[in-house]
Amino acid sequence: MFGGRLYRNVAKDFIKHAVQKRRFALRTPRNMGVLFVPEKEAWVIERLGKFYKTLSPGLNFCIPFFDRIAYVQSLKEVAIEIPDQSAITSDNVVLHLNGVLFLKVKDPYLASYGVAEADFAITQLAQTTMRSEIGKITLDSVFKEREALNHQIVRVLGKAAEPWGIECLRYEIRDIQLPQKIKEAMQMQVEAERRKRAAILESEGQRESAINRAEGMKRSQVLASEGERIQITNKATGEAEAVRRLAESRAEAVRLVAAAIEEKHGASAVQLAVAEQYIEAFSGLAKQTNTILLPSQTGDIASMVAQALAIFKAVDSNGEVQGAGSPSSSNGASTTKKSKLAPPVLPSSSKSNSHISGTVSSTMDSMEPPVSDKSLDDR
Repeated sequence: MFGGRLYRNVAKDFIKHAVQKRRFALRTPRNMGVLFVPEKEAWVIERLGKFYKTLSPGLNFCIPFFDRIAYVQSLKEVAIEIPDQSAITSDNVVLHLNGVLFLKVKDPYLASYGVAEADFAITQLAQTTMRSEIGKITLDSVFKEREALNHQIVRVLGKAAEPWGIECLRYEIRDIQLPQKIKEAMQMQVEAERRKRAAILESEGQRESAINRAEGMKRSQVLASEGERIQITNKATGEAEAVRRLAESRAEAVRLVAAAIEEKHGASAVQLAVAEQYIEAFSGLAKQTNTILLPSQTGDIASMVAQALAIFKAVDSNGEVQGAGSPSSSNGASTTKKSKLAPPVLPSSSKSNSHISGTVSSTMDSMEPPVSDKSLDDR
């Protein structure tokens, strides 16, 4: 059983090696004198064991037994699989890589006599070159600079395979296998980067939202302030207009009063109106229970009485003048009117006056100075 498995593995490797070997050096046909070379092939002819010439595609003639078809080279582009190999990056990460190399024979003579087993030599050169280039860069650069890495490998392989008559067209890294821990770390890094981007986008959204809200509040405050300003302006304008109209009305009233005073007996009428307002104001103050009113001249009641009598006399005299000026008025009517307007007369005896003065003086002496509403409330 073990021998059969070993035999199958050996046969498989032999067939694979034979197929890869025939990629460049195809199976040589026999020399029949007349040869038909297919397109995209080159036949290397040896005469008496020495290189003679290279047959081009088409009809060719050779001498049998003297000329021998030593090599048949394919001029087509060939793809060679580069097997898996391990490589260490500059940051000490072990990678397993494989790739595909595309090349073709440029010079059939050099491909036949420059190297033995050109495909094997190219494969080994590609592996060593890729391992060397991977060691110069980091793991992140392997993924970022994959295209540049392929071009660098092609450049190195082309320079090395030039003496073999082989042209390296391109090289492609097919698979890159990472250790499991590195995969997990990279996955965590990717997740962290995505969370970071999500947080940044969320913060930007919140910032835009805050800016929009601030702009809205600013606009609303500006509009509110403008409305308040307009309202205050209108209110001030209305108040100014009201004050102006009130002043005009008062000025008109003053003009009317002044005109009335200029007329005959106008001053007496004004004095009467002032006296009435004075009495009305005092009557209003007398209704308040916490207010005491004291005259400015508390010791001179006689002068107060004299002032009141003077007012009434002035009014009485005005009435008499009006009665005398009227032709239709009689003495009896004027006498009746005077009796109606005459105020009550106080007793004129000296004893009565002295009695009143003594009473007022004793009363004023017993009275305290005027007190305010606040002092009364405190009491």
